[in-house]
Amino acid sequence: MPPATLATLLEGLPETEICALPWLFEFWALDHQLPPPGDWRSWVILGGRGAGKTRAGSEWVRAQVEGARPEDKGRARRVALVGETIDQAREVMVMGDSGILACCPPDRRPDWIAGRNLLRWPNGAEARLFSAFDPEALRGPQFDAAWVDELAKWKKADKAWDMLQFALRLGDDPKVCVTTTPRSCSTLKELLERDSTVMTHAPTEANAANLAASFLTEVRAKYAGSGLGRQELDGLFLTEVEGALWPLEMLEGCRDTAPEAFDRIVVAVDPSVTSNTGSDECGIVVVGAVTRGGPEDWRAWVLEDASLKASSPADWARAAVAACERHGADRIVAEVNQGGDLVENVIRQIDPLAPFSRRTASRGKVARAEPVAALYEQGRVAHVGDLGKLEDQMGLMSMTGYQGQGSPDRVDALVWALTDLMIDPARTYRAPKMRFL
Repeated sequence: MPPATLATLLEGLPETEICALPWLFEFWALDHQLPPPGDWRSWVILGGRGAGKTRAGSEWVRAQVEGARPEDKGRARRVALVGETIDQAREVMVMGDSGILACCPPDRRPDWIAGRNLLRWPNGAEARLFSAFDPEALRGPQFDAAWVDELAKWKKADKAWDMLQFALRLGDDPKVCVTTTPRSCSTLKELLERDSTVMTHAPTEANAANLAASFLTEVRAKYAGSGLGRQELDGLFLTEVEGALWPLEMLEGCRDTAPEAFDRIVVAVDPSVTSNTGSDECGIVVVGAVTRGGPEDWRAWVLEDASLKASSPADWARAAVAACERHGADRIVAEVNQGGDLVENVIRQIDPLAPFSRRTASRGKVARAEPVAALYEQGRVAHVGDLGKLEDQMGLMSMTGYQGQGSPDRVDALVWALTDLMIDPARTYRAPKMRFL
């Protein structure tokens, strides 16, 4: 709203409405801070650091316990406030800058009864604090609402969450609000998959107006594109399957800057030979290697994931050749199981002189991927820049196969690149056929 229009609006409001305006959260709230409509039991707010999750949780509790007037009853009378520890629940959920006490207007502010870890509102509603480290404390009490903070951090998440569900048995429709930065947590994953769960989501930038500009600049400069940045700043839930060949912790530990020069660079392609709307993506990954000394001293850097969903074979061929030119690659490596000569012919149409190596898959995806995963375990492969979508697929590749939807095209291309550079480097490229006029 333009400042002049805003000034006119405020001047036209009576004093009582001006006084009430700061406490009307629906007026100020960001979209992800308001509960979705519909019939749900659990509302999960996934957000980056500083995205306003705590404020949303505090205001939701207010909306549950407050009536139209300070002493009128609300829809909830008994609320559980569950944090990772009692100290964190008290300092963040109750006493914090965005905690319940800071969000409540003076005539509705609850009393804090420290000896009982209890809040009591003027209308008689109560909220009691619990620690997720002590799930048994939730055995016995009963509630008609709950606010759960940082569920993904809880060491005893399964047990504490189960005990809370048994305690939510008062009223006609008990509900729970979960505010958390997403982390790999089976309890959170299962909760998000339930039909009775709704979710809102926001990155840290959504709440930029209430954050120091230098904070956003610094953390983005350091963590942009990393798994930690996607989790802690973008608020994305990074999935890791049981028995993953590339655990998230391993991927976080392999970030590095590229050296000034490489001995070899390849562009690996896992082509999609069809172009219909249901076809998979074409995996295109660029990897450089320093291969001085013995093979045990070789190291590789994943430089770019240029994968795309192509509308025709010529599209992915152009993208592969362009990646080759960008990085000064020595050759293009491609799997030819499905396309045969078609793969090479399409690339030749774009660049007749492109150095090209054929790769034929004689083993399954897991068998091909395991030696490459071993290179990561040995600390011999590093990731440069934003490789988020590639890393998402890597986290879903397990000893029993790929656990995601579709085909792991990006991972396949990565495996071919590292195989060509580090595992089976003896292959020579296929020279183009020369014609003399």
